[in-house]
Amino acid sequence: MNELSRTLDVVVIGGGQAGLAFGWHLQQHGLDFLIIDEQTRPGGNWRNYYDSLQLFSPAEYSALPGLPFPGDPKSYPLRDEVVKYLEAYAGEFRLPFQGGTRVMGVAQKEKVFEVRCDTGATFCARSVVVASGGFSRPFTPSILGLESFSGTCLHSSAYRTPEPFAGQRVVVVGAANSAVQIAYELAGVAEVVLATREKIRFFPQRILGLDFHAWLKFTKLEQTRWLSDQSTPVLDTGKYRNALDTGRFQRRGMFQQVLPDGVVWPDGSTTKIDALIFATGFQPNLDFLTGLPVANRSGRVAQHNGVASQVAGLYFVGLPKQRNFASATLRGVGSDAGHIMPLLRHHLSRDCPPNQR
Repeated sequence: MNELSRTLDVVVIGGGQAGLAFGWHLQQHGLDFLIIDEQTRPGGNWRNYYDSLQLFSPAEYSALPGLPFPGDPKSYPLRDEVVKYLEAYAGEFRLPFQGGTRVMGVAQKEKVFEVRCDTGATFCARSVVVASGGFSRPFTPSILGLESFSGTCLHSSAYRTPEPFAGQRVVVVGAANSAVQIAYELAGVAEVVLATREKIRFFPQRILGLDFHAWLKFTKLEQTRWLSDQSTPVLDTGKYRNALDTGRFQRRGMFQQVLPDGVVWPDGSTTKIDALIFATGFQPNLDFLTGLPVANRSGRVAQHNGVASQVAGLYFVGLPKQRNFASATLRGVGSDAGHIMPLLRHHLSRDCPPNQR
């Protein structure tokens, strides 16, 4: 049974940065749409990240279309500031948002999508935009003996503050910005080793007075797929490299095995530890699309620049490297949504009755 008596133009699945940015574009074009998210309020997974998380892009490069990020444009927003901004964004444009609703499945019948939710509601729409992003399913690598570890083992998505690890021996796994931020913070209360497969690549946060992201824009490197979340160098004002050089925390090559009370390093030596924290990235959560042909032979999302390759009327926004390096960032999702809009409108005009175009 349909929750709405009408068939919507678009259902947007995901109310984080990608879904809200797409909602702005849909509103600008006067389309009838609804944003659905399992979180009760707009903002997606941002409020679930660790308390001290700080963007490595300045506010001037961290805004969605139509609304600048408040405050000093040269500052680097904290997690709570991002959450506040996203909630304000949804309110400013009065985007239709239904929270506390998890999408369980999507089917397509006679060119109309049926979006089935855990509340028992089913929403019908002529197009679906998947904006659940690429950061909703934590990824932990498979490592020999990991299941036998008796200490605390968690993904960075479950890490909040350093206090529970006070006085402990902790290994943080990962070489990207989040891993280094967490290791630095933990080192204030614990003995910390950062385990990485390669050496950490530091890069100055600012060069000749300009932020790293300004250089990405000027060189147009952000318009390529060259970089990704895990390949981006650690942006540093100098404090992280100095912390590593002065022994605030250590860096070692990735361990080969996990013991019940420790890890085995590449040289065969062992270290007893109390906790393992994996800052090893995320994968897209697209289980609700299993009823549609959305995966290619390698298991990746079959899409080109956000347009589903095999399902007419299905679109994606917010996937890492969807169009370029910026695709999964606050500033990148708006551009990607804008790229898709003409294609979505063409789909609606071709498949919708004249009185509903």
